[in-house]
Amino acid sequence: MGTRGKKKVVAERRKARPAVVGGVIAAAVVGAGVGAYALYDGGASAEARTQATADHKAIKKGPLSATEVQTTAKRFLTDWQSGKVAQAAATTDKSTAATALLTGYTKNAHMKGITVTEGARTGAKVPFSVKCTVSYKGINKPMTYATSLTVVRSAKDGKPYVQWHASVVHPDLADGDTLVTGESGTPPIKAYDRDGGELTTAKYPSLGPVLDGLREKFGKKAGGKAGIELQVIRGKKSKQSDKTLVELSKGTPGKVKTTLSPTLQAAAETQVGKQKNSSVVMMRPSTGEILAVANASHGFNVAFQGSLAPGSTMKVVTSTMLFEKNLITPDASHPCPKTYKLAGWTFHNDDDSEIKKGTFKMAFGASCNNAFINFAPKLSNSDLTTEAQQVYGLGMNNWAIGVPTFDGSIPVQSGAQMGASLIGQGGVRMNPLNMASVASTVDTGTFHQPYLVSATVDGRTLAKASRTMSSTTQSELKEVMKYTADYGTAAEAMSGLGPDYGAKTGSAEVDGQKKPNGWFTAYKGDLAAAGVVQAGGHGGDTAGPIVAALLKLGSSLGG
Repeated sequence: MGTRGKKKVVAERRKARPAVVGGVIAAAVVGAGVGAYALYDGGASAEARTQATADHKAIKKGPLSATEVQTTAKRFLTDWQSGKVAQAAATTDKSTAATALLTGYTKNAHMKGITVTEGARTGAKVPFSVKCTVSYKGINKPMTYATSLTVVRSAKDGKPYVQWHASVVHPDLADGDTLVTGESGTPPIKAYDRDGGELTTAKYPSLGPVLDGLREKFGKKAGGKAGIELQVIRGKKSKQSDKTLVELSKGTPGKVKTTLSPTLQAAAETQVGKQKNSSVVMMRPSTGEILAVANASHGFNVAFQGSLAPGSTMKVVTSTMLFEKNLITPDASHPCPKTYKLAGWTFHNDDDSEIKKGTFKMAFGASCNNAFINFAPKLSNSDLTTEAQQVYGLGMNNWAIGVPTFDGSIPVQSGAQMGASLIGQGGVRMNPLNMASVASTVDTGTFHQPYLVSATVDGRTLAKASRTMSSTTQSELKEVMKYTADYGTAAEAMSGLGPDYGAKTGSAEVDGQKKPNGWFTAYKGDLAAAGVVQAGGHGGDTAGPIVAALLKLGSSLGG
């Protein structure tokens, strides 16, 4: 220590007023950089200096010896096998985490009769095998697996410890995971069509998400019983799925009958297979029963849960509002200008078309946008939202069909966005289920919430609309939709299906997408259907044939 350092220590000693103990001056040295052996004055005895130095050197460093590895591993494994959790955990470098997992091994995973056999050591790594019995509610199943531990030297005290990781207990465990034995979650189900045939993804590939939804909703309510399994339950931060290690007993599936028609479901699967990114729903308007649902892509149920701008199919709802407000009638003269300016936006018709002299019915049949947007100055911002909710039951988030759904969204908007909503753009979002329901409501005049499983199965309450459209409004809607099916944009697809029918096409623009999403919704007799083909182009050309094919088949079956 230099002269300046000595003066500093002396000053500190004076300030601290050191006590003399057994002839040794004991002083507190402020600062972390001075070792314990420097706390003694140079006049201390040689014995005291030697003892201080020995204490400092007592923290071992360097590689572990074979004896240290073997002794530490044996102590841990023996204590664990003997059920001495606290002692085993104390042998690790993370005793709290070790205690929790080792306790859960018997308490939550129900693993009994543990026998551990140590393998040949490789350096600081010791492999071992575990034999035990998974025992749960009278069911017993033997289990054998191999794992390993590694012994490390602690930097704090130099002692050897088992380096703790959850994989010490089982190789499939990551830190944060746990082992649990019990019922494996939701019981399985067997779902059946309306005629009693079992619904499987082998028969109907796109029903995967629907069957998952049915299991989640009805697994327990339909009399199912979950199987008993030993599982790895992943931690909150894990991206892996839970894993079954041992199956003690298989679950008993509950039985759920749906409203699906085997013939129409098979046809729906075939139809969406012809068009990439297509989805379709078919239902019975008088009851709300869903007869078919299919998606070309099997991973996500766009038909029930999609959230897409519906384009001009939304004009059915807009027209309902206009008719109810007595703003227009089907045969009233109503031009559709090539462009229309609203709140700083300029709206165009498809292909920049226009109808200079014509009726509202003609504009509806041609799907001429500005014949609807030019009503915006006569409307309040909430009018379309109110109409959709009160008459069509949309956007209330209360449909209970038996599996998860998106029930449509028609937000209150102002200015140009409100104008865009009138033609199914802006913030309006729908899916084929929603638009099939819209056509159904027109067909019967009353909203019947679609459903896949009867409400009598679980006592759930089906959604209801707060009011019903007038008979005059229904008649006007059927007139414009029939005109569209006879002479308008839906005529080609609906050819030969008349006279008791109606339809509406749609093309919804999507940012960054070259072609619009093609939409089509229609009814025929006591059948209604809607479909979408994403990035397909005009709805009459893409979604139209899918919907029409199902309506034609359903009619031939007496639907």
